[in-house]
Amino acid sequence: MTKQSKFRQAILLIAMLLVFVAYLVQLMSMQIVQGEAYQELVNEGYTTTQTISAARGEIVDRYGRELATNRVSLDVTFDRASMPRGQENEIILKLIDVLEAAGEDWNDTLPLTDKAPFAFVEGRDASVAALKKQLDNLASFATADDVVYWLKERYDLQSYSDEDFRKLAGVRYEMERQGFNISTPYTFAADVSNATMTVINERNFEFPGVDVVESSVREYPNGDIAPHIIGTIGPIYEEEYATLDHEVYGLNDYIGKSGIEKAYEDQLRGTDGVRLLTFSSTGELLSTEVIKEPVPGNTVVLTLDSHMQKVAQDALEAQILHLRATAAEGKGKESEGGACVVTKVGTGEILACATYPSYDLTTYETDYASLLTTDFNPLFNRCINGTYAAGSTFKPVIATGGLMEGIITRYSTVTCTGLYTYYNDYQPKCLSVHGTVNVVSALGVSCNVFFYDTGRQLGIDRIQKYASLYGLGQVTGIELPENIGHISGPDTAEKLGVDWQEGDVLQTSIGQSYNAFSPVQFSNYVATIANHGVRVSVHLVKSINSYNFDKVIYETPVEVVSDMKMPESVYETVRDGMLDSTKRSSGSYWKGFDMDVASKTGTPETTSGYPNSTFICYAPAYAPELAISVIIEKGWHGYTGAPVARAILEDHYFGGETDSDSGTTGTLLP
Repeated sequence: MTKQSKFRQAILLIAMLLVFVAYLVQLMSMQIVQGEAYQELVNEGYTTTQTISAARGEIVDRYGRELATNRVSLDVTFDRASMPRGQENEIILKLIDVLEAAGEDWNDTLPLTDKAPFAFVEGRDASVAALKKQLDNLASFATADDVVYWLKERYDLQSYSDEDFRKLAGVRYEMERQGFNISTPYTFAADVSNATMTVINERNFEFPGVDVVESSVREYPNGDIAPHIIGTIGPIYEEEYATLDHEVYGLNDYIGKSGIEKAYEDQLRGTDGVRLLTFSSTGELLSTEVIKEPVPGNTVVLTLDSHMQKVAQDALEAQILHLRATAAEGKGKESEGGACVVTKVGTGEILACATYPSYDLTTYETDYASLLTTDFNPLFNRCINGTYAAGSTFKPVIATGGLMEGIITRYSTVTCTGLYTYYNDYQPKCLSVHGTVNVVSALGVSCNVFFYDTGRQLGIDRIQKYASLYGLGQVTGIELPENIGHISGPDTAEKLGVDWQEGDVLQTSIGQSYNAFSPVQFSNYVATIANHGVRVSVHLVKSINSYNFDKVIYETPVEVVSDMKMPESVYETVRDGMLDSTKRSSGSYWKGFDMDVASKTGTPETTSGYPNSTFICYAPAYAPELAISVIIEKGWHGYTGAPVARAILEDHYFGGETDSDSGTTGTLLP
């Protein structure tokens, strides 16, 4: 051994000796100098915290009528601090016996079939992947048998029958998935009956660590009122949890999944409280203390009038069913779905937003599978996400543009011979021979030739300009995800992968070609006509209030999006044309109705071969308050939507509730 090697060895021995001495000094300090303090900590035990769930904020209509509220429920929970380790399986099986006898369910998301031979549940690939990952990162190609083996190993389930294994595995997996520990209780079963609570409490000695506690459950007093708008809540999925703030959400929490419940999750979700738990050195729970009170979520006040919403829903459904039962083939008998939107002129508040077919929030979970396969897709929100060609309801856009640009005046005339002959190679037809018409009478009789000619002179750029000013094919401002649709034009044709032709300008002018707008846009469009060309942003939320309404946190302002500076003469001309349209196109539906209604009908062609029905109106015509759009898929002629609008206006003005006598509060909420 060289001198250099001996030197290195000596240095290493000295270093090891110093480390040993340091540990020895620390040990002596702990045992002698600090021994008394450490002994005191052992005797005192330890503390930990538990989360106290906050109540979710409620959703009400503009008059305070409850749409989504909370009800006290009884939940069976597990407390890790009090549940003996090693006895979990036996306790769980006894509890399951109690719930099965009462016909009640418990939480189980394990993606394995209920009976042997076990297999993965179809359509739950993400859940299967999460299960394999939790079982110590099993390979992606691991089989259901592999998963069963490791579940038995992990939760000591080898000695149980297949039936009991599956029950226990479902619960134990969910307990682990949701992070069950001293700080995080586990909800075994939610919303159990009083009878089940009584049985568990009477046999509490058999269920150490099991409690029946009060919590809140979402309830919908009228679950069939605006379900697409209110939306749903549900448990947090594995993939969702990865994107959430883990200081705010636990795996056993619920979160907004759709509608206002999702869009206003940050307002509706309250702030959880904290409970301090103190244990003895032997693990005995000594005391509990609330160190942070839970704060309930805020209340979201919608612009909807739930009474008007019900009228709109019923009228829309009744008209569609009436057409199916009485209309001739090809003339409405094939009617499928529809939508109706009512907007308050000048404020952009949506008072009703009805879509048909629909569903009931109170039975949504149990009905979900069947709703997916029900005809005409009742889960689809046609008001916001459906888009439709405008047909002749687009003609007020062309009239406005022609008048604003000086291409036509109120008294300009075009002679309709039933054929537009400006082009030699493309001569589209009118539905009738109207003779000499001006803009007012052209709107009244819906003369295609007049609007072909006016639209041609306007050109596609100016057509798009005025359609945009009216909010068609534009973001509306509504708080839910919407289908913006598109205005017909070369840019839209290019996006759709089709060639733009000169004749498309003519078709665009009568609401055909590549125009596609949502019912919310249609309603906002006619509200903008009624508001003299001033377009305001559409909204569904009137205000955000504290849970007990003692504070207004936010109030949605009226936001002007655009103002075309429409002269009074232009407004009056378009209004008079729409009044004439009411008399000529849908007059039979307004007999005996003591109010002037400005309207326009449309019968846009569709790829199905059956035309849709589009109807827009505002009333009262000389002092506008309400703007309405009605779409009936395959409804044939626009006037078939008029009965829906009449039912709403008739109820509101002559038979329904008003701002002063509506709702549980009796007054319009701030």
